[in-house]
Amino acid sequence: MDTTNETVTVPGRPPSVKINRISFADVRAALAAGLGDFRRAPLIGLFFGGIYAAGGIAIWLLLTVYHEPWWIIPIAVGFPLIGPFVAVGLYETSRRLAAGQPLHFGEILGVILAQRKRQVGWMAFVVLFIFWMWLYEVRMLLAIFLGFQSFSTIQAFLDVITGTAEGIGFLAVGTAVGAGISFVLFCATVVAMPLLLDRDIDLITAIIASFKAVIQNPAPMLGFGLIVVALTFLGLAPLFLGLPVVLPVLGHATWHLYTRVVAPVRPSPC
Repeated sequence: MDTTNETVTVPGRPPSVKINRISFADVRAALAAGLGDFRRAPLIGLFFGGIYAAGGIAIWLLLTVYHEPWWIIPIAVGFPLIGPFVAVGLYETSRRLAAGQPLHFGEILGVILAQRKRQVGWMAFVVLFIFWMWLYEVRMLLAIFLGFQSFSTIQAFLDVITGTAEGIGFLAVGTAVGAGISFVLFCATVVAMPLLLDRDIDLITAIIASFKAVIQNPAPMLGFGLIVVALTFLGLAPLFLGLPVVLPVLGHATWHLYTRVVAPVRPSPC
């Protein structure tokens, strides 16, 4: 990793965000550090990951009650979009572990609650809005390709989208559009979410820095994104039950990748 760049603070003006060059070695190191943090604080990781899994199960049960269980598939596909927001508590845990600070669960929750008064709250709004747009896009494509069909079971939905020309068209276009939405959101949040937690900067600056991190390090950053998607889908497969482990590891890993790609703050000389 190139660590020659540092952010210099200037009195009276927020520091700019400098982006380091990283490699796949940094991605591997971040993932290893993420796994290490989960092992050091497993109960905290399982708590936050469990909330994520419980939310998915609750949605599935609700959809079953309303006889729309097939909706769990697009919702599960879109679930990784809100992962960065859910992982704020994991970022704080990794920050404390790296700094050698005690892991008081109440204090970590306090940090999360305090974010409602900071820019992280606005980023959460952006993330949830894009998640809503994903669900709207699914509904629109259903209308275009399948004419607002309703499916009584997940299997019936899978049979249609994989066994008919209209369904395959829906699947192809939906996958392309969903990939585009996911890519934009990944670029906007992968660095911005931990940066907003770590520093007192505005939302736009954080988003710009996040895009710069991906643009300046396209291969390792996109490689990390693909790993996140692959592991998240593995966690989703057994009815969200793998997420209590997968999500904490990825959340911790994202923090460690952030610390490698964003140059540290260096006070300006007097």
